[in-house]
Amino acid sequence: MTVTTRGRVVGLLLGALLPVLGLLAPAHADEPPAPTPNGTTSSSGQLPVTWNATAWLPGLLGRTLVPGWHPPGSNDPDCQLTPARPRPVVLVNFTIGSGWEWGAGSPFLANNGFCVRNFTYGNVTPLPNFPLQALGDIEKSARELAAYVDRVRAEFGVAKVDLVGWSQGGGMTPHYYINFLGGADEVHTFIGIAPGNHGSDVNGVVRPTTLGPVWQLLLRPFLPALAQQITGSELERRIYGDGDTRPGPRYVTIVTQHDEIATPYTSQFLDGPGVTNILLQDGCPADQSEHLSIGVSRRTWGFVLNELAPAEAAPVPCIPVLPLWGSN
Repeated sequence: MTVTTRGRVVGLLLGALLPVLGLLAPAHADEPPAPTPNGTTSSSGQLPVTWNATAWLPGLLGRTLVPGWHPPGSNDPDCQLTPARPRPVVLVNFTIGSGWEWGAGSPFLANNGFCVRNFTYGNVTPLPNFPLQALGDIEKSARELAAYVDRVRAEFGVAKVDLVGWSQGGGMTPHYYINFLGGADEVHTFIGIAPGNHGSDVNGVVRPTTLGPVWQLLLRPFLPALAQQITGSELERRIYGDGDTRPGPRYVTIVTQHDEIATPYTSQFLDGPGVTNILLQDGCPADQSEHLSIGVSRRTWGFVLNELAPAEAAPVPCIPVLPLWGSN
């Protein structure tokens, strides 16, 4: 193992431990009050937004301990669509996520007037509150997504929703739904944050010509989503084999060149009409976000807001974003 590879492995381990280490560090929030398990507003009427990885800790605890937990700002039954916000936004979790990963994004969107919806999928355990989900068979997960979108569309009486997904949630699961389950007619804007498009070679370790097929066989019986997201898997070839996009949705990717999980990072970009590919380092080398901190970065969500409400789009400032941590 090279020094570079060792460093990336250590980085991944630290990323997994970071929510626990967050107990020892102060949270940096836009508003001082901490959220309750399902998110209450502060005295200013705004939900607090924590722009670093400590945003995950309350969610991990809430998902594990509180029945019916959902990310702050999401699943508000009283939220009303408006002419400026005419569609609900469905958040699609990343692999091992169950909603806690949206500790920054969900309240940020709610504070900006969006009706946010979130659900869990791909649970390989019998425990509905298990905090590590989105590991099941992606085809089944895509059917769960399709069913959930149908419920959200019926709830709001709309023909289409907007999707915002991270990693698997911005990649293969929603792409399967759009390509094969009618999603092309039901999605207006599809934003993938560090999307797992075209599979991953895990920094070259599991290329199709090396260990990729072996790891697919080892992982498939227990953690199907991990096996299916390896570059060259049968499902990856099927999803993208007839092109990256379908007529109908607007496609957006938000990508960091420092991604250590969805690799090579260029595989995250989409090719086709109606596609906007955003590289966070274009004009902003201070953005050092990688696969984890990208979702708790002010810059990422500035771009998301611009794409969901293009009539209100504003320049996204270049600010420092740290790997594994996020922005402050």
